[in-house]
Amino acid sequence: MAGARAAIRYAKALLSLASDQNAADTVNEDMKLIADTVVDNKELSDALQSPVIPSSDKKAVLLEVFKKSNKTTLSLIDTLMANNRIDILGHVASKYNQLFDESKGIQIATVTTAVALSADLKKKVLAKAKALTGKNVEVENIIDESILGGFILRIGDVQYNASVANQLNKLKQEFTLN
Repeated sequence: MAGARAAIRYAKALLSLASDQNAADTVNEDMKLIADTVVDNKELSDALQSPVIPSSDKKAVLLEVFKKSNKTTLSLIDTLMANNRIDILGHVASKYNQLFDESKGIQIATVTTAVALSADLKKKVLAKAKALTGKNVEVENIIDESILGGFILRIGDVQYNASVANQLNKLKQEFTLN
C-alpha cells in the first residue's frame, strides 16, 4: 500500500501531539469518523486520490465534512495538505486508531459470522478473548453469509476458523485426495 510508512509516522506524531494536549480520546473519535467516512464514501476516497482536483477544493470539502472535529484533527488535515499527502488521510486515521488502542492496552477481536451476534454470545466471545489475550478486548462483528454457519475469530494475527464453509472445504479436500 502506497504511503503506509508515512501514514504510520503521521499517526504516531498525531497521537503524541493529541496526548500532550489531553485530546487523544477526542481525536480518536474523529479518526474513527474519518476512517469510516473515507472507506464508506467512494466519491470522497476518489476525490482525495485524484491529482486533477485542486488541493484547495479537497481541503474545503474535508473542512466542511469534518467541521465539528477537534482542532488537532483539523491541523492534521492542514499538515497533510501542506505536504501534498492528503491522499493518505484514511490510512493515517486507521493507523491512529490502532496505535491509540495499543496505547490503552485494547485489542480488537474480529468475529465473522453468518448472522449478527446476539448480546449473550457477544459477551461469551468477549470473555473468551479476554482470557486468551489477557488484555482488554473489544469485539467487532462482521457478517459474511458465505461462511454458512459457525464463526471465524481473529485476534491480532491469530485466526481460528470454525466456519461451516471451512469444514466443508476440508471434507472436500479429504475426498479428493483419497
